Amino acid sequence: MQWIGTSQKRMDELLHLFITDEYRVVQRAAWPIGLLAETQPQLLQKHLPLLVSLLRKPGLHNAVRRNITRILQYLQIPEELKGEVMDACFSFICDVQEKAAVKAFSLTILEQLSKEYPEILPEIITVIEERWEYETAAFHSRARKILKKNKKQSI
Repeated sequence: MQWIGTSQKRMDELLHLFITDEYRVVQRAAWPIGLLAETQPQLLQKHLPLLVSLLRKPGLHNAVRRNITRILQYLQIPEELKGEVMDACFSFICDVQEKAAVKAFSLTILEQLSKEYPEILPEIITVIEERWEYETAAFHSRARKILKKNKKQSI
């Protein structure tokens, strides 16, 4: 992270490593990218169309999908990408094969988007209720927060 500092060029180089197909390189690049999303989201903003398009890539390494969803929690999603992000996140939280972290991050993203699109909130709550008994502690933790904020009794 120190190497990148506030350099857009260096961030671009790190992101290039993150989207390569080399398993170890992807894993090692994922961690600092996730941290930079929290501390300097403006460095990733221009890459959002690429990152969102990768969410649906078949055979995408889980580390990439996990960190893209982690990143999306901290970035301002442009209007033209919100539908695609919502669709991907709903798919992830409904997919029995999806990893716990991706589901937890997806719940957070959907909850954030529900502030602008309140009509998706009932669907989020329905999915939470339907998936509750099959999901992990990470899913339960995020789901409880959503239910509590929306004055629905915890399951």
